[in-house]
Amino acid sequence: MQIAIDLPNDFVAFQAVTDIRQEIRTSYALWLYQQKRVTLVKAAELAGFNIYDFMSICKTNRQPVIDITRDELLEELNGFFNHDFGRRCLGLDCSCYLR
Repeated sequence: MQIAIDLPNDFVAFQAVTDIRQEIRTSYALWLYQQKRVTLVKAAELAGFNIYDFMSICKTNRQPVIDITRDELLEELNGFFNHDFGRRCLGLDCSCYLR
């Protein structure tokens, strides 16, 4: 789908049309991601970037890419540190990965 936008000539006089198009796509993708209307992957796709470059754009715009509460993080870390890696877990065949 294409959307046409009329912009004043003096507003865009020093930028190439392709640069303006990219900025608009990136801004819209970032806005959609901030509003939780799309996933990080979909926002990156819309903006025309790979996920890592889009994550960098999010960082520049102070938009977190990890949406986890403190309590959720502590729960994850407790599960990780309580795991017996030294004797029992040998990799993907470990029963802890099958849950």
